[in-house]
Amino acid sequence: MDNLISLVNKIQRACTALGDHGEASALPTLWDSLPAIAVVGGQSSGKSSVLESVVGKDFLPRGSGIVTRRPLVLQLHKSDEGTREYAEFLHLPRKRFTDFAAVRKEIQDETDRETGRTKQISSVPIHLSIFSPNVVNLTLVDLPGLTKVAVEGQPESIVQDIENMVRSYIEKPNCIILAISPANQDLATSDAIKISREVDPTGERTLGVLTKIDLMDKGTDAVDILEGKSYRLKFPWVGVVNRSQADINKNVDMIAARRREREYFASTPEYRHLAHRMGSEHLAKMLSKHLETVIKSRIPGIQSLINKTIVELETELSRLGRPIAADAGGKLYSIMEICRLFDQNFREHLDGVRSGGDKVYNVFDNQLPAALKRLQFDRQLSMENIKKLITEADGYQPHLIAPEQGYRRLIESTLVTIRGPAEAAVDAV
Repeated sequence: MDNLISLVNKIQRACTALGDHGEASALPTLWDSLPAIAVVGGQSSGKSSVLESVVGKDFLPRGSGIVTRRPLVLQLHKSDEGTREYAEFLHLPRKRFTDFAAVRKEIQDETDRETGRTKQISSVPIHLSIFSPNVVNLTLVDLPGLTKVAVEGQPESIVQDIENMVRSYIEKPNCIILAISPANQDLATSDAIKISREVDPTGERTLGVLTKIDLMDKGTDAVDILEGKSYRLKFPWVGVVNRSQADINKNVDMIAARRREREYFASTPEYRHLAHRMGSEHLAKMLSKHLETVIKSRIPGIQSLINKTIVELETELSRLGRPIAADAGGKLYSIMEICRLFDQNFREHLDGVRSGGDKVYNVFDNQLPAALKRLQFDRQLSMENIKKLITEADGYQPHLIAPEQGYRRLIESTLVTIRGPAEAAVDAV
């Protein structure tokens, strides 16, 4: 399973790296067709906390209002036991981050570089890979939180802009939707469920996650939702208990938070019978298993698309030509080869082997002579000007033969005059 998901992750990274450099138009299409999990929810629904719980690290920016302002493509790679955890950004390919506080800062800085220090959003994604023995192989896309009103500093169109961005990801048939809804709000008002139902009415691609269960009013519980009675999805709901803001301020680590989460579900009478399928650890394993199932079911289509992409890339490479040599001798050979081919093609045009010889003839027989006639040669070659140029060039000295230096100066100035029409003729040819 891990090898299969890891392989898809590598293909996605390769597609993104090459596609960002404009090296192949077919690669973004391949990336879009590979299965991935898009995290959808309203602002402050607990999306960031769920992602951090799955990863087991504090690495996402936090704050009030809109914090996620660009899509974050998060690829988790399970490494061997005992290896050190680190993160890499696609825009900083040779830099490894072992301090996850620095990862959070880089996400903020990279967001600001694209959107400025405003509350604007951008659809240009940030690509982050995390390598750790404590994660499962996954590809997650964290999207900006859905909102209903624009706040100060945001354009009125931001509500629709965010929705359009979210739709552009979750409408893809191979996208798995992770719909995040807070338990302390009515499920009927859930932004994640509303948009998921619109793009996936049968619920075939939607996984529901209920956050903030511990923050529900006393006397109420989320059992009906978690059991699928209030709103049924094809796959069971998963409940999670995230760290509180006080826990985050106290730097309570993820291991302790997960232990407290397990204790909460195991010790709460209402949820005790569901404890085996609750919590962020179960969520991570379930997502990985589900992603594996989707990848397996899509293997024939993915393989066909990869083969098609390879053919398109080979065609594009053939059109672009052979690689250019890096050494001086190879470059000189390439230049001479290009000149030889140009000379051959030009001769074929002039000899009538290729069409276009008449156009070349027209340039030299009509265009160039007409341009030369418009030059003021009569003024430049007047007797008075010739005497002046000879005197300036030769000074006061006798001549037994024609004053060569003065005539050379005259010829040079004339050639400068006709340079413009000559270059225009070359461009025309």
